[in-house]
Amino acid sequence: MQTDLDIAKAAKMQHIYNIGEKLGLSKDDMHLYGNHIAKLPLKLIDDNKAKGKKLVLVTAITPTPAGEGKTTTSIGLTEGLNKIGVKATVVIREPSLGPVFGIKGGAAGGGYAQVLPMEDINLHFTGDLAAVEKAHNLLAALIDNHLQSKNNSLNLDPRKILWKRVIDMNERALRDIIIGLGGPVQGVPRQSGFDITAASEVMAALCLAKDINDLKEKFGNILVGYTYDDKPVYARDFNAQGAMAALMKYAIMPNLVQTIEGNPAIIHGGPFANIAQGTNTLIATKMGLSLSDYVVTEAGFASELGAEKFLDIKCQYGGLTPNASVVVATIRALKYHGGVKLAELKKENVEAVKKGLQNLEKHIENIRHFNLSPVVAINKFATDSDEEIQAVMARCNELKVKVAICEAWEKGGDGAIELAKLVKAEADKCSTCFEPLYSFDWSIEKKIETIATKLYGADHVEYSIEAKKQMAMFEKIGLDKLPVCIAKTQKSLSDDPNKKNRPIGFTVKIREFEVAAGAGFIIPIAGTIMRMPGLPTVPSAENIDIDNDGNITGLF
Repeated sequence: MQTDLDIAKAAKMQHIYNIGEKLGLSKDDMHLYGNHIAKLPLKLIDDNKAKGKKLVLVTAITPTPAGEGKTTTSIGLTEGLNKIGVKATVVIREPSLGPVFGIKGGAAGGGYAQVLPMEDINLHFTGDLAAVEKAHNLLAALIDNHLQSKNNSLNLDPRKILWKRVIDMNERALRDIIIGLGGPVQGVPRQSGFDITAASEVMAALCLAKDINDLKEKFGNILVGYTYDDKPVYARDFNAQGAMAALMKYAIMPNLVQTIEGNPAIIHGGPFANIAQGTNTLIATKMGLSLSDYVVTEAGFASELGAEKFLDIKCQYGGLTPNASVVVATIRALKYHGGVKLAELKKENVEAVKKGLQNLEKHIENIRHFNLSPVVAINKFATDSDEEIQAVMARCNELKVKVAICEAWEKGGDGAIELAKLVKAEADKCSTCFEPLYSFDWSIEKKIETIATKLYGADHVEYSIEAKKQMAMFEKIGLDKLPVCIAKTQKSLSDDPNKKNRPIGFTVKIREFEVAAGAGFIIPIAGTIMRMPGLPTVPSAENIDIDNDGNITGLF
């Protein structure tokens, strides 16, 4: 059986000029990165052209170690839409090197539903994440330089500095560190640490910015920490925003590539959905809507994480009105939620599928909370039995939810034609049906409680003493009307990764808050989630290699 990498290498790529022509672009509209990648200038965004275009969000059931194939389905759906005569573009996030070298692998789709060039996209791409990392760490350097060289004229309390450093790698050893060795040369000693680059507020701000001026303003609004008398200190107090934005000159421009069938794909931004908003940039989405009739995009993890943040944060900030949503499910993931062990997932077990359907039902319910009609995509694997598939389809019919088998991994666009027809029908019926879950004007507690009870299925929300103090501080400095971007485990609808399927009767515990005042949201931290992942026992990096001719192996 061919691997994703084998299929990607065998594919015949078109010159990026040909892909741009399908979007009505001239050669002068594209800034080339070789023959198969181009940056697109922001002048191509036209809000008037974007009006009336259709936006489709792809989400999924609660993730399992077996994988669900959300990106593969998003790309396959786009191929399918183009097969039925719809001018469609897929708009997705950029891969982070942390998961690529860790446990998840690449993020360029799979099989015959991939974006190309797959190797370049997964490894550095156009350097956007490197630019995010440099802009973030520039601010960190300016903060410590201020403490050391400017006699701390801002009265910044080193114990209350919120801004860490970032690196695009899973590196648990850097989560908590002591920096500065003291004395006149080595810097002021203080406790700090590293987050992964995808969790950077610079990344979050990039993904919600409208243009370079807006990005610069967002950078200036980054809350760095507090003074000794608890006054907020912002990045603009260090005059950091101009230089940070200068580093993003090209990173703010979306990247145009192609699907394996030669259709346009725009890839830009890459925040994680368990610790950030988990969607591609607002700029890329609007670019897609300006240049094509349908845009298919995805949000990280499941409906209560990436989809919620896409719909409540990105759509409200960007004035987007999604028209349809796809919930991706796999038979093996449903069996996992039904209690089957990972090693047994290839064996037929209809009863476990039926039990695991409770998880799918909750995600269908979640999408309906936003007044959207979901379409269920069964991402088919060779080990799925007809009886298992029929159990899912029968339940969807009982719930009056449209459902289609998606075989895009094996067949490309031909394997997603039925799904494409159902999604188009739903999108065409909905013009302004979308409704967000909450208003930004609500209190912090009301916003969190609404998400936790309606989307997670929790009974209650509890706050630590520290979290309550932080909420009071946010109200004092005028940040309480920002949306909330809850950081929690992706492995469960609850904040406990061990609670599978559809847990009930639980309490969500908010232990503390982080704040992304520049990006424009506050981050309640639920459970034990961390903003710097670690590598698994056997990381993917151990299987990746390159030969003298530049041929890469082990990338998936």
